[in-house]
Amino acid sequence: MPQDPCALPVEKILAQFGSDSEHGLEKEEARKRLEKYGLNQIPEQGTKSRWRILADQLFDPIIYILAVAAVLAFFFSDLLEGFAIIVVILISVGIGFFMELQAIRSLEALRKMGQAMIYVIRSGKRIKIKAAEVVPGDIVLIQTGDVIPADARLMTVDVLSVKESALTGESIPVTKKTEVLKEKTSITERTNMVFRGTMAVTGSGKAVVIATGKNTELGKIQQMGVDAHKERTPLEKKLNQLSKWLIWLTLFFAVLIVVTGYIRGKDLLLMIETGVALAVAAIPEGLPIVATIALAQGMLRLSKKDVIIKKLEAVQTLGATDIICTDKTGTLTEDQMKVHTVVLGTESLSGVFPTKSDVLNSESKYAAFEKMIMASILCNNVAADDEDGQGDSIELALIHFANRLGYDTASIKNEHREKFELPFDAERKLMATVNRNKASFEVFVKGAFESVMPHCDSYWDASGRKPFDQKEAWNKKLDGLASQGLRTLAFAFKEVQEIPKKNYLLKNLTFLGIIGFIDPARADVKPVMDIYKKAGIRVVMVTGDHPGTSRKIAEEVGLLEPDSSNEKVQLGRNLQNSSDDNGNLSIELGKASVFARVTPEQKLNLVSMYQKNGHIVGMIGDGINDVPALKKADIGIAMGIRGTEAAREVADVILKNDKFTAIELGIRQGRVVFQNIRQFVVYLLSCNLAEILSVGLAALFNLPAPLLPLQILFLNLVTDVFPALALGLGKGEADIMEQPPKNPNEPIMSRQDWSATAVYGLCISAAVLGVVAYGNFVLELSANTINNMAFYTLVMAQLFNVFNMPKRQESFVKNEVTQNVWVWGAIVLSLLITIAAYLIPPVADALSLQALSFELVVTVVGFGLGSLVLAQLLKRVA
Repeated sequence: MPQDPCALPVEKILAQFGSDSEHGLEKEEARKRLEKYGLNQIPEQGTKSRWRILADQLFDPIIYILAVAAVLAFFFSDLLEGFAIIVVILISVGIGFFMELQAIRSLEALRKMGQAMIYVIRSGKRIKIKAAEVVPGDIVLIQTGDVIPADARLMTVDVLSVKESALTGESIPVTKKTEVLKEKTSITERTNMVFRGTMAVTGSGKAVVIATGKNTELGKIQQMGVDAHKERTPLEKKLNQLSKWLIWLTLFFAVLIVVTGYIRGKDLLLMIETGVALAVAAIPEGLPIVATIALAQGMLRLSKKDVIIKKLEAVQTLGATDIICTDKTGTLTEDQMKVHTVVLGTESLSGVFPTKSDVLNSESKYAAFEKMIMASILCNNVAADDEDGQGDSIELALIHFANRLGYDTASIKNEHREKFELPFDAERKLMATVNRNKASFEVFVKGAFESVMPHCDSYWDASGRKPFDQKEAWNKKLDGLASQGLRTLAFAFKEVQEIPKKNYLLKNLTFLGIIGFIDPARADVKPVMDIYKKAGIRVVMVTGDHPGTSRKIAEEVGLLEPDSSNEKVQLGRNLQNSSDDNGNLSIELGKASVFARVTPEQKLNLVSMYQKNGHIVGMIGDGINDVPALKKADIGIAMGIRGTEAAREVADVILKNDKFTAIELGIRQGRVVFQNIRQFVVYLLSCNLAEILSVGLAALFNLPAPLLPLQILFLNLVTDVFPALALGLGKGEADIMEQPPKNPNEPIMSRQDWSATAVYGLCISAAVLGVVAYGNFVLELSANTINNMAFYTLVMAQLFNVFNMPKRQESFVKNEVTQNVWVWGAIVLSLLITIAAYLIPPVADALSLQALSFELVVTVVGFGLGSLVLAQLLKRVA
């Protein structure tokens, strides 16, 4: 690829590539170049294979611990427990595998079908080929609606404009020309070039291809995305921390049991076997299943809201997000230009405009306005039958504006036939048409104010035509519109008796006024911004668009206050010196809510700097220019409809309906999932702690064994799992989006959670050891009967333990747990399974269960309920 092709004459580029503007490449030469340069495709990150998805499920610290527990169980000939743990692993892995596979299939359904085609000149003939077969030196012919297949230098243009928002973030199509530009012209200003992945919206052109595949600007950006390192999710980091705690906790109890037992004179080998058995019992086998199902449930809930989650952990990452970087065009705005302001003489209209019926009722008052509407309809290349199709976004906006006010644009075009057109070009910066008006003709002109103004010698306001001697005042009005981020068009007209010659077409025009356009903010965005503020989530607009336009939209969506200081809006180039030696953001940039004129590399750097400063960053984008930042962010969010293939490939979350509001649902669900995970981890660990303490302390004090190994396994897989699963399916607290984001460095289990786990575990252990002591010393029952009482007491105490999970300040009677129907279902199910285990002889024999008298059952329930009462007293008094 030649250096600075925008600064080279076309002839020199053609010579470098050995091509000809009329003849193109010879077919044989094109074939050789295809072999040399390869297909015009950008290497993509392939879709994860089924085996890779399955393998990813196994790379989980909790799975590692369970695998070790299974090995130890087999080593000590406890085959039933070993196989049970393997079943737990398979269930957890299977759920995760099928949920992620479903997301991959949803993504595949969104991919574009078919192969793009393009016309080229080869061997002097115009032929149609696959875009993938385009090679450097090819002469491509561009028509309206074509997706540009490669980077190319324009040779000829005919009113060609290209929408480059996917590459640069600019919402307005760029008018193209062929003149040589200065060296090192920025990509947003290379008006004599077209780029792969952009789209021609008007006109036509011919260009010589200078780069294909990975050498295009799009290819370079996607390579930045490949090079960007993806951070591990917050949940993965926290599960790793929890796993380390569990390992140390398990080793501590195992060593404690072995050492104390040996000191008391018991057989060392027996104590080692007991210690290992208790260590296995300490592992919460249900944790991976419950965590996976909780995440999967969040994934399913979001899929019903048209939010595709590609990986389970992404659900919780959404909830941990405290900064959201978002593109502007199409995300915060409608991606459709609309009329915002009309300036007529001394009058400025915005928001409310006179309809056609208003004009008919007061013709003199609205004469200038009606004439401007006629100009916007007739001096317009949008076909009457193609108002919703391809075309210049400004011209489409004018037609939609007229239709909204009650004008029949198709009839007006038919009644006022166009007789002559002076097309828009980059030099004139205006367009003119001559249209029939009964017995005479009218000339309508629209274009840049500075191009239209010199041709006007009068202007029209409510009182009629006046000499146009206030041009300086109009310049100030124009500046005022530009400062609001509005794109502007000036309009003029004149009446003539015959079609004027081209030299006289633009003379003695009457100036009508200016229309200001904007890609308006989505109406549903502002309420969501208010929710984010309450939730402590900061939203930052990162766009390639003009700073004035960006500020205007930011104010409309509630991201900026109207009187915000200028430091709230920063240019992308300011990011070059944005941090100190430690990577901390400068004070000015740290306060900024809008970054305009930002390049893909600058977006990537901004996301990286936020992450270095301890933030969990979500990035919302749809274009090629968003790819690197989407991949680098903790959670990349792409649009499903408008998003490019490249953006969807690297994102973690895809919004099928392209709605910014859907992200709030994702964050809410993510917070609920994390809250639920924290609850059921406390529940599971407190139950497991109670089992360890009960068995360990009973052994130390020579009490009858409260639990047998298979009974522990039964508890871990039944009375532990189902209530924990029910907690994982909770809907969360009502005010969860009014709470600040969790500290990214805060583990799943905080000190307060560990304290609660210890208190609940001790209370359950007290109940179990209490019933053992009561049965042994007071009732003087057999060891087997005492074991059954302790087992059933632990069942009841663990089920009652679920009601300890709400926060201390919440009502004991009415809270998120008592209102969770899944919890009540889990309790009933656990009791039924326990009763079934007693009634089925083989199971009862394996668990050493026997019948208990009514009095003993009442005693069991009393001790079980006592653990809840004790826990609540300690919880609310302490």
